[in-house]
Amino acid sequence: MGTAAGMLAEARKSLGLRGRPNYITRDYAARHGGEFLSAPWCDMAVTYWARRSGNAGAVLPGGDRAYTVWHAQDFQKAGRWHTGTAANLSKAKPGDIVFFDWGATNSVGAIDHVGVVEKVLSGGRVQTIEGNTSDAVLRRVRGADTVAGFGRPAYTGGTSSWTEKAVKNLPQLKRGSTGEAVHTLRGLLHARSHQEIGPVEGGFDAKVEAAVKAVQKWGGVPADGIVGPQTWPILLRVHK
Repeated sequence: MGTAAGMLAEARKSLGLRGRPNYITRDYAARHGGEFLSAPWCDMAVTYWARRSGNAGAVLPGGDRAYTVWHAQDFQKAGRWHTGTAANLSKAKPGDIVFFDWGATNSVGAIDHVGVVEKVLSGGRVQTIEGNTSDAVLRRVRGADTVAGFGRPAYTGGTSSWTEKAVKNLPQLKRGSTGEAVHTLRGLLHARSHQEIGPVEGGFDAKVEAAVKAVQKWGGVPADGIVGPQTWPILLRVHK
């Protein structure tokens, strides 16, 4: 079942990808022709993430897209288009497909670029994941001045999975904590390549605190070394 959370999870896997051709352009070119191997790939990235996460029907109402204008028009035809005003942008949701015009208009025909909304911020801004931004997949913060509009995919599931709901019942952990929850934490840190903390069976010591801060910094939450509602989702890979 396709969800916004699934779309974002797939996009996060590509963070740091650079240059072209790459696995995203190769995937698109395999279906549509070799000329796409080195073409601008922001919308190819959105297409790739949608297909890989089971969200093609929702995110790509007109089928695969490499041309952003046509993609935005697909959302218009589906009645799922929102113009990029500051008021509208404040109502965006994680998983929305956001389109940009560097000429600062809200004209669909002038769209230059596309990404996926990861977070809605204050002041009419959104945090996005975008392909082909400086020829890489990166997080960006964008405002209404460059947003032409956004499409609201018809995801078939909610943005919260059973895992995300379970996070709410997990304990807060900090330096000095002990017990099975800390062992779980240490195991999750191991899964994120923090083997320097030592065996899974242990307490919440200085090494664990340093590893938690590194994960928090990567996830864009306060690096306070305390594992709570903002940090568990990052460790469990359901972070929005």
